[in-house]
Amino acid sequence: MLDINYIRQSSDEVVAMLRARQLESEIPRVAELLDLDRQRRELVQQTDDMKALRNRVSREVADMKKSGSGPADELIGKMKSVAEDISACDTMLKTIEAAIEDILLALPNRLHQSVPEGRNAGQNIVCKPAVAFDYQLDFVLKNHLELGKSLGILDFERGAKVGGAGFPVYTGKGARLERSLINFMLDTHTSRHGYTEIFPPFLVNRESLRGTGQWPKFADQVYTIEEDGLYAIPTAEVPVTNLHRGEMLEAADLPVAYAAYSACFRREAGSYGKDTRGFLRVHQFNKVEMVRFTRPEASYEALEAILGHAEAILQALRIPYRVLLLCSGDISANATKCYDIEVWSPAEDRYLEASSCSNFEDYQARRMNIRYRPEGKAKPEFVHTLNGSGLATSRLMVSLLEHNQTREGSVVVPEVLRPYTGFDIID
Repeated sequence: MLDINYIRQSSDEVVAMLRARQLESEIPRVAELLDLDRQRRELVQQTDDMKALRNRVSREVADMKKSGSGPADELIGKMKSVAEDISACDTMLKTIEAAIEDILLALPNRLHQSVPEGRNAGQNIVCKPAVAFDYQLDFVLKNHLELGKSLGILDFERGAKVGGAGFPVYTGKGARLERSLINFMLDTHTSRHGYTEIFPPFLVNRESLRGTGQWPKFADQVYTIEEDGLYAIPTAEVPVTNLHRGEMLEAADLPVAYAAYSACFRREAGSYGKDTRGFLRVHQFNKVEMVRFTRPEASYEALEAILGHAEAILQALRIPYRVLLLCSGDISANATKCYDIEVWSPAEDRYLEASSCSNFEDYQARRMNIRYRPEGKAKPEFVHTLNGSGLATSRLMVSLLEHNQTREGSVVVPEVLRPYTGFDIID
């Protein structure tokens, strides 16, 4: 969440940020928040004054009783009234603080100065030229659905029977290819990029969703187990970032870098009318996530590093891709700056998002109270948190299958995956 002191001192900047994000409807909430903040501070001062009075009179009553200088009944009666007023103020203060928190949790993050202004995804900027590889696809192409069915490696029909549309089944060499892809990405990030591997829970509590910003703003996208108060994770970002919730990290240990595999579950509410065929839009998919905790001054350098680590996977797999810098109207509410990596689908004849790499600055750390103590400073500071998909396998699999298909209808396994699969071709 944003710092209330920042909002108090720079409300014009917050309003400008909401306009840039195409969230004009949220602008009145800034004034509402400032009014509630004023009421809170006045109530705190009023309550503190009454508590000071109560403490002073309590000492006077004790002195009167000790010295026998006179009856204290009148003072005691007045203090009962003061105590009732303090209790009423405390109750009102809790109500106001809850309202303040609701608004703070709903307000999006500030935007980095390098984020371009734009109304929607159509105004995102291609910030790195498309990276292509030489593929001979001079024949009638099959899409990933056709390849998956003809080779017996993907079964969306039985997945729909078991769990519903959007829950794919990988079969035989398809399952082995998926597992190999995950292991290759984890091995690359841990052995070459310096990440520590984490295998996190796939179910989390509400406080964890609140910490990373998925709750309450994106509650409609989360699968819920109401009787246990648990939620299926939309991304490993949630459990991994929350590992250090409420902790004071050692400055010497920063940066902290984790890589984690998880299944990801998303309701995709509001996806009516969108293309939901095969892997184009699913409710369950696999992803390797990169999460970093850094000093504030190092976070944008870390963002570029995360982006490079995700690109390295695609380069090793020889998957054509491009990098977008998201504009103000398309960037997620939690991020200050975000890159999307899109892979090319030759059968669909379009790019498909396969990774997002984001810097959240202290937005998540403030919600989770993750701090560190800088050398030579007495006061702790919030860390900056970042994450990036390294990568999601579903749309990556689309591009991998389609680019590596042969005229005969088989699929050649990328060379870097062969030590993991144990086979060179799927036919």
